[in-house]
Amino acid sequence: MIVQLENIGKRYQREWIFRRVDTVFHSGEAVAILGGNGSGKSTLLQMISGYLSPSEGRIVWEKKSGKISPDLVFQEMTWCTPALQLFEDLTLEENVSFFLQFKNLRHTMSAADFAERIGLKAHQHKTLHHYSSGMKQRVKLGLAILGQSELLLLDEPTSHLDAAAIEWYQQLLREEKEGRTIFIASNREEAETFLCTRSIVVQDFK
Repeated sequence: MIVQLENIGKRYQREWIFRRVDTVFHSGEAVAILGGNGSGKSTLLQMISGYLSPSEGRIVWEKKSGKISPDLVFQEMTWCTPALQLFEDLTLEENVSFFLQFKNLRHTMSAADFAERIGLKAHQHKTLHHYSSGMKQRVKLGLAILGQSELLLLDEPTSHLDAAAIEWYQQLLREEKEGRTIFIASNREEAETFLCTRSIVVQDFK
């Protein structure tokens, strides 16, 4: 998927978060969106997702079949963000079954296949209420990375992950990167952006 940012900017009331971001991203690229807390990197990520509209400029999404309406970008996208909520009263298997009502998993995976792929097969029948924060982050990342999408958005993906889980995340992303445009928002964590060949530093567009 091609994502084109045409001189976009975002402001809240009278304060500009960033302005004049003008660039094009192509399928197969992995892009780091860098900045400190409160810099606007998550805001930019939400705009790329189509969830937020720019205050100036425009964003164009395009596949081989043509341009995509901002209202339909969600059909082409999966994402993982700290604000994403899981159904903690449901089991992992039930959470995946709910996800499958809206979007397929890559490789036509079943809920059981998914649980094994994210290393939680032994816990697939437990409610997420009993999961640790690191286990919940594995579920969020798994749904995003293994969900069928051409646009993959990850916001601080290694949050709550220990060293072993970070290695798992990196390996999973390597295996599932093909044919996607990937954006990773990070506080300059190399473990998160290891795959990226381009970067945007949000503070450069004040």
